[in-house]
Amino acid sequence: MISIVIPLYNEAESIPQLHEQLTAALAAVGEACEVIVVDDGSTDGSFEQLRRLHEADPCLKVIRFRRNFGQTAALAAGFDAAQGDVIVTLDADLQNDPADIPRLLARLAEGYDVVSGWRVHRRDPFHRRWPSHIANWLISRVTGVQLHDYGCSLKAYRSEVVKNIRLYGELHRFIPAIASWMGVRVAELPVNHRPRAYGRSKYGSLRRTVKVFLDLLTVRFLLSYATRPIHIFGGLGLLAALVGGAIGLYLSYAKLVLGESIGNRPLLTLGVLLMIVGVQMISMGLLGELVVRTYHESQGKPIYVVRERLGF
Repeated sequence: MISIVIPLYNEAESIPQLHEQLTAALAAVGEACEVIVVDDGSTDGSFEQLRRLHEADPCLKVIRFRRNFGQTAALAAGFDAAQGDVIVTLDADLQNDPADIPRLLARLAEGYDVVSGWRVHRRDPFHRRWPSHIANWLISRVTGVQLHDYGCSLKAYRSEVVKNIRLYGELHRFIPAIASWMGVRVAELPVNHRPRAYGRSKYGSLRRTVKVFLDLLTVRFLLSYATRPIHIFGGLGLLAALVGGAIGLYLSYAKLVLGESIGNRPLLTLGVLLMIVGVQMISMGLLGELVVRTYHESQGKPIYVVRERLGF
């Protein structure tokens, strides 16, 4: 089964065309399909339209939030409810072309675990494109997963990939990078991108750029140190303590051998501060190790992911 997951917020004008285009695209797939639309607290009558379409089309399923929780929460709810072996995501604003879905599925069938859309000819204003280009370059550099367009919502995943990821904040755009910990095979496919037909963007804004950069720090930490926090906190703590200790030794030599006054020197304050910070960082690393072990051992969470088994 193929599951289509669509987060939606105040897109009443787009819903009829979206449903029509999706129906045509999925008819070409030739496999059992379900469409899960997550209404993220819409206030413009979107849910009423979805209810009417559901009554006429049993393949359309609707999840309605009590309020606006954001795109990441909407996608997480759709992933939890999806029953398909493959999950395809796209936006509800008609900028993603449902006709590209069969192409994504065909590329996925070549042995990939994630196929990400790439809006080569993006139909958005310049003030939306340039921050995106910078963010895509930075995310690729930091995570090591080279994609031209992390922000494109049109993606196809094998269900075991997204079912094993817990999303928070704005982490939905980082799914390919987070999933890289599991050793997934990621491909990129140029897709059609259309101008927005109605209204303005509900899920994209310059205000989110700062959030993306902060979430990028989270992703980098999760990819590198999620199971060994002492390595980063302890490393930083040792560095700070060593520098503070070196400053202390120098000041001790200046006081005891050279007879200089050190009580009013800012360097003394810096050395003491660095040693205190070093001890605190090492303590944080040890506490992090306790938290990690509690998380994995109390819940039986594995620290590895198996692709397949033979002979079991």
